[in-house]
Amino acid sequence: MTELSTPGPMMEMLLGTLIMIVIIFVHGVGIRMINLHFSRTWAHMHANTPNWRLNVLLALTIGSLAVLHFSETFLWAMPLSFGGLIPSMRDSYFYVLENYTTLGEGNVSLPDQWRLLGPIISMSGLFTFGWTGSVLVSVMTDFGHLDKLRAKGSEAIDPLEQRDAR
Repeated sequence: MTELSTPGPMMEMLLGTLIMIVIIFVHGVGIRMINLHFSRTWAHMHANTPNWRLNVLLALTIGSLAVLHFSETFLWAMPLSFGGLIPSMRDSYFYVLENYTTLGEGNVSLPDQWRLLGPIISMSGLFTFGWTGSVLVSVMTDFGHLDKLRAKGSEAIDPLEQRDAR
C-alpha cells in the first residue's frame, strides 16, 4: 500500500494510462453501439418521414452520447474516490468532470504525488470528445443529405443509399 500511497511518476503515469485505455475502449464500444442503432433506424427513414421522428432520432443519439461520456467520467471517478485520493465520490466526480472537459478550474485537487492523473484525464476527454464530434458530423451529414432530397422533392432516392455511396 505504501507504494501506491507515494507512487513515483512512472507508476502514476502507468496507472493513469491504463485507466485511459479502458476509458477509450469503453468509448469505442459505446460509439459502435450508438452508431449501429442510428444506422438501423436511419435505414427506415425516407423523404416522407415526419420531422418529429427525425428529431427524436437526433435527440436519442445526442442523449446516448452524453450518457456515454457521463459513464466514462464515472469510471474515472471511482478509482479516485475508492482509492482515497479524493474523499467523497461527489468531489471525485466533480474533479474528473473538470479535467475531462479540460476546464480544470475547480477547488478539488489530487494529492501532489498523484497530480499527473489530471492531465491524463484531460487527454482521455480530448480523445473521446474528438471521436464524439466526428460521429455527430457524420450524423448531421446524413440529415443534410435528407434535407437536400426533400428540398429537391425527390422521394425516389433512399437516404441510406446516399450514405452508402459516400
